[in-house]
Amino acid sequence: MYRNMMTLNIMDKILYESQRQGRISFYMSNYGEEAVQVGSAAALTLKDIIYAQYREAGVLLWRGFRMQEFMNQCYGNCDDEGKGRQMPVHYGSKDLNFVTISSPLTTQLPQAAGAAYALKRAKHQACVIVYFGEGAASEGDAHAAFNFAATLKCPVIFLCRNNAYAISTSTRDQYAGDGIAARGPAYGIETIRVDGNDILAVYSATQLARNFCLTKGKPVLIEALTYRIGHHSTSDDSTTYRSVEETNNWSKHVPILRFRAFLEQLGIWNQEKETALVNSTKKEILSAFAEAEKKPKPLWTELFTDVYHDMPNHIRKQMESMKNHLKEYSDHYPLNAFKQA
Repeated sequence: MYRNMMTLNIMDKILYESQRQGRISFYMSNYGEEAVQVGSAAALTLKDIIYAQYREAGVLLWRGFRMQEFMNQCYGNCDDEGKGRQMPVHYGSKDLNFVTISSPLTTQLPQAAGAAYALKRAKHQACVIVYFGEGAASEGDAHAAFNFAATLKCPVIFLCRNNAYAISTSTRDQYAGDGIAARGPAYGIETIRVDGNDILAVYSATQLARNFCLTKGKPVLIEALTYRIGHHSTSDDSTTYRSVEETNNWSKHVPILRFRAFLEQLGIWNQEKETALVNSTKKEILSAFAEAEKKPKPLWTELFTDVYHDMPNHIRKQMESMKNHLKEYSDHYPLNAFKQA
């Protein structure tokens, strides 16, 4: 768990800086929320289906998503499984039962309820877990998902990471009630509120929720109280809506520091191991980073494929039109940066 949290943290720093250098277009860091991701992922199995929002890279890392795959996706190169069609950090993996992330807020909640209902009807011994922020819980889709899951008795875990801010809107301005957990009982959903900065508490809560889903065939809502240390994304400047003092104070209580202190008390971690881990992880990430950066972009015709199983005429005509356009104006496009047919 600690190695995964550290790997996530180091990857965040490298990719965040790369965006600032103009090497990738966008990035979202996970600093301060690693325990929610890794702790919950550790309590699941690969049979369980993941519907994530956009700050769950640690879940993928735990499930076996390779560093090269992270880098390929953020660069949108020819080896990106999404073929360069998604923004950076919009990961997905069919092999790891991790549904590709969507940018529109909260779309994943009703989808997760539906997927859980399908698992129930097929009598699979697995559940669905869906991640979302407390801001997403203000969307209508969240209420529809809660109600569907409760009335249809779907084995789905709703995991809300309440990190105090929905981009620039603080929880003080988002709701007047007692957080997100208070909504669970109103829908007839078993609910747990947990310290989202305690990785072992998150693990235990998720394990309990999963067992309940499988044995009772009903949903569970987990509200993990945590704090987003970094900016919402590379498009955000959080100093415009919160003080540096507030962020610095929370930085003293981040999950990584808490878990490291616990491991050191047990005598199974020390500075020597820490230094070795940081150095080896940096080397691995930078190697994958350099390789991803060298790869060309996907073949431009990928823009037209996969829209339909069999390409219809109107899409084929568009592709032919683009081919003719490029023949005439190829000097105006950086075609050498793309994979060649």
